[in-house]
Amino acid sequence: MKELNPNESYPCPICRSGKVESLPLMEDTFSCQFCQHLFTANFSQQILKVVDSEIPLSWYWNGKKWSSPQRKGIQLGWGYVVAAVFFILLPPLLVGTGAFLFPPVPGTPLAWLPLAWTILTLLTHFGIFLWLVAEYYQFPVVMYLRAVMRRNDRAF
Repeated sequence: MKELNPNESYPCPICRSGKVESLPLMEDTFSCQFCQHLFTANFSQQILKVVDSEIPLSWYWNGKKWSSPQRKGIQLGWGYVVAAVFFILLPPLLVGTGAFLFPPVPGTPLAWLPLAWTILTLLTHFGIFLWLVAEYYQFPVVMYLRAVMRRNDRAF
């Protein structure tokens, strides 16, 4: 296994486009040449932490790529999958059942509202689920999109 070394460069775990390299005269500090994020390294645990973000993101170097560090005592099992399915589907089913049992009068100006409200409920709960997954796996969506936009600006 190739260990994390201050004298080598690594792919950036945020933008996935730049290279993370050690800063001169800075002990255990790295920066990305592309997205300019700053990181601190823990060489004994092989962990890289971003320091210029409000969210405390960290990645583990496995010798080939960055991965999220394992969380001690947390195992994702079928219970979480069932809870996610209920969280996504149960509220829209309740709203849709109410709209089915008490339908609006056809031809009224807001007859479309129950269907739209049911779809909005489904999309909102699915969006919350995606946000929770992104937070758990520490995927920096906003920082990634900024880096992609910066890369597209440089391409033109």
